[in-house]
Amino acid sequence: MYRFLLTPRWLGFAALAVVLSATMVGLGFWQLDRYQTRHAFNVRVSQAAKAAPVPLATVTAVGHPAAEDQAWTRVRATGMYDPGKTVLARDRTVNGSVGFEILTPLVLADNSVIMVDRGFLASPSAGLAAPPVPAAPSGPVTVVGRIHLPESSPDHPTSLGGRASVRRIDPALLAPALGYPAVYADYLLLDSQTPAATGGFTAIPPDHQASWLNAGYTVQWWMFSVLVLVAFGWGARREANDRRLGIDRHTADRAPRSRDRLGEDEPGFHVPSARKADTPLGG
Repeated sequence: MYRFLLTPRWLGFAALAVVLSATMVGLGFWQLDRYQTRHAFNVRVSQAAKAAPVPLATVTAVGHPAAEDQAWTRVRATGMYDPGKTVLARDRTVNGSVGFEILTPLVLADNSVIMVDRGFLASPSAGLAAPPVPAAPSGPVTVVGRIHLPESSPDHPTSLGGRASVRRIDPALLAPALGYPAVYADYLLLDSQTPAATGGFTAIPPDHQASWLNAGYTVQWWMFSVLVLVAFGWGARREANDRRLGIDRHTADRAPRSRDRLGEDEPGFHVPSARKADTPLGG
């Protein structure tokens, strides 16, 4: 009853189903790999937030970004802020508000500089105007923060309200504008500082990635791969039943109708006209 599966038509259907199913299985494994990578990143970020800070120089160095797996490591550094060279990172969004991240240079004992992202300030006009920046502590300060790698597609600083402003943060591009000879390639997201930080800032949250989306896509692709094979099996069973009952659906779909698409009668089929049907009796 299933010998029709060996015909070229059904062999083609079978090959197509196998190719589609195998492709979807491959896409599922790709999404699974993305899930595992993102989940591992999220775990590392969460663990780093609980770890004790380590000296800055053990993680990163001037001119050399930290390794990918060192991002978000909590570090400690001591120096003096240079608030006159504060940089505004514009068009940022935190907790649904648009505004600026405030980066202030921290000059270390060896005169090298690490940019410290002190936090987020909402803009008073939907990101178009810079807000007043709270003053940085004067004198020596010890900061604890998380290592952030340079952002992709950085831009050169422009002037905004008398301060340097960028859309994407890369300390290497900020160094010439700020006039420092030795600037760390990474920057810090401030967690705490001694003396205490000036109020008014919103802390920058960790960049947790939506790994659950990739987990959902993995299941979705694998379900689709099964459905393709189920659809092929359903089609084959239906064809087998039709053949057993002597039904040819392709011929039935092309069977002639008694009336054409304009509602006109087929040749040889006559319906009395309305005029004759309306003739009175005895007329």
